[in-house]
Amino acid sequence: MATPSIKVGDEVPQGTFVHVPYTPELAEASACGIPSKVSTDAWKGKKVLIFAVPGAFTPSCHANHAPPYLAKVDELKAKGIDEIAVLSANDPFVLSGWSRILGFGDKILALSDPDTAWTSKLGLTVDLSGAGIGLGKRTTRFALVLDDLKVKYLGVEPDPTKVTVSGVDAVLSSI
Repeated sequence: MATPSIKVGDEVPQGTFVHVPYTPELAEASACGIPSKVSTDAWKGKKVLIFAVPGAFTPSCHANHAPPYLAKVDELKAKGIDEIAVLSANDPFVLSGWSRILGFGDKILALSDPDTAWTSKLGLTVDLSGAGIGLGKRTTRFALVLDDLKVKYLGVEPDPTKVTVSGVDAVLSSI
């Protein structure tokens, strides 16, 4: 399990992510999109939910973690969440493809944390090199609710193959 260096009440450190913004042209399977940068600075004054996954297209992430968030976007918005993002160490093109397959559209941002730069500052990485399938250092599975960059909820999975405290129902019950 990751040992977080951040806790409820802390302000998150500055970070920059890479994202392929959703456009209708991305409905075409051969379209790639143009990556752009997203900074934590854009979250000032907002209530933001970030759920992090070790990898797009991996079993728990693809089947159990991300789809329930999409199914409950309206409930999250009704509880005051301004922005929802999924975070991973995958490159932005993989995340764009994954988000298109899952149908995120413009409801959930798919943010790439290159080299786990931001999640390393939070102490929320996991080394999956020993898994023998080429995963290496990744974001661990967690959920984070920020209000004006301050941590209001942090749920870090003790076992990154499971979805409990980082799942949408745990987040909804906390806000």
